[in-house]
Amino acid sequence: MTSAGADPTGILAAFAAGLAFDAIPAPVLRRAEDLMLDWFGSTLAGKGARPVESLVRFHTQMGPSDGPSEVLVHRTLSSPLAAAMANAAASHFAEQDDVHNGSVFHPATVVFPPALAVAQALGRSGAALLTAVVAGYDVGIRVGEFLGRSHYRTFHTTGTAGSIAAAAAVGRLLGLDAAQMRHAFGSAGTQAAGLWEFLRDAADSKQLHTAHAAGTGLTAAYLAADGFTGARHILDGPQGMAAGMSSDSDPSRLTDGLGTRWALAETSFKFHASCRHTHPAADALQRVMHAHRLAAGDIARVTARVHQSAIDVLGPVIDPQTVHQAKFSMGTVLGLIAVHGHAGLAEFDAHYRAAPVVAFRDKVRMQLDPEVDAAYPARWIGQVEVETVDGRRLSARVDEPKGDPGNTLSRPELEDKAVRLAAYGGGATEAEMRGVIAAIWSLADAPLVPRLLAP
Repeated sequence: MTSAGADPTGILAAFAAGLAFDAIPAPVLRRAEDLMLDWFGSTLAGKGARPVESLVRFHTQMGPSDGPSEVLVHRTLSSPLAAAMANAAASHFAEQDDVHNGSVFHPATVVFPPALAVAQALGRSGAALLTAVVAGYDVGIRVGEFLGRSHYRTFHTTGTAGSIAAAAAVGRLLGLDAAQMRHAFGSAGTQAAGLWEFLRDAADSKQLHTAHAAGTGLTAAYLAADGFTGARHILDGPQGMAAGMSSDSDPSRLTDGLGTRWALAETSFKFHASCRHTHPAADALQRVMHAHRLAAGDIARVTARVHQSAIDVLGPVIDPQTVHQAKFSMGTVLGLIAVHGHAGLAEFDAHYRAAPVVAFRDKVRMQLDPEVDAAYPARWIGQVEVETVDGRRLSARVDEPKGDPGNTLSRPELEDKAVRLAAYGGGATEAEMRGVIAAIWSLADAPLVPRLLAP
């Protein structure tokens, strides 16, 4: 156990710089492989989406037309920077990428894109890639926890903490020493960005946040390798990230259990194709409807008892105008669950504004629950109260939503999810995905990180 001491930023940077493959427990490495497959499928599901294609076009136009790193949705090659930013944009569109509860942070979409791109460019081994990924997850999750709930109220933590996570992953692949890694954190942190205001307008900014974080972290690490300096106390200094972005930061979160608590293993998979804040209530509604054999028409109203952050993020979305905005509407998600039994990609595309779903959406309200709020973000409890048209009052509770570590997806379930996500965007056939799956499951023994789709 490592205490925060007087210099938590330095301790965290030294950990990321010195992490060795042999120090990582085997279950954590297997989880990293699981998360890579989940990220890969999510990336291909972004293929063809208008904001994704716009960002991919931009980044590939700014980069070379050939290079060592894969742009997965186009099956082309470019520079590590262009590929990292393009893949990061693509993997955060379908709302199927992973999430860490305690930090309210989506690690995969900002860690795997720069790590894969740089590993391919430098000819690194699969073990080196996995080590870098573990470093990126651990650093990013800890920074998200450090910044706290007040940060998340305004800032998209995946964009802010994600910049530091990407720097850690790339810095590990570059072999930065502890001092250089600290400089990389400083350069990444001074550029960290991402505001929730985009949700009110159904704007495209969420994909820009992840692309920017991946690119910022990669750039910061390469600059640090070249001697470029960054703020030494970018996280906890008097004019650092916490000072400007948080009112409840906790420096002890940066180093608590460092090297013994593997934050990557705490990460959850997404089961529903929507904002994670909707998942606990969606699971609870499924439970009560199944237990009492209810149809959507049997329900007069639903109260989802939630934590405050769910209200902060989902509350502004009253009448979603796009599929992506609908994924941040509690009423729409519960409407899809009630009417169609699922809130998957196909259901959103076909039915998010269908009359039965809209009618159910208008029956749903969120209510702050003190117990749920006190447990958050360590635990995301789902509670719903249902009033039926015949006057019954029913309720259900879910303590671990589907996909959480204690209620996780098995490897066959992850494989099925990845195949479905790839098919959704037309990114890869099932046969191609079976080859990718085999490559990821054997990544730890690969002498070189392979190309996964590009010729």
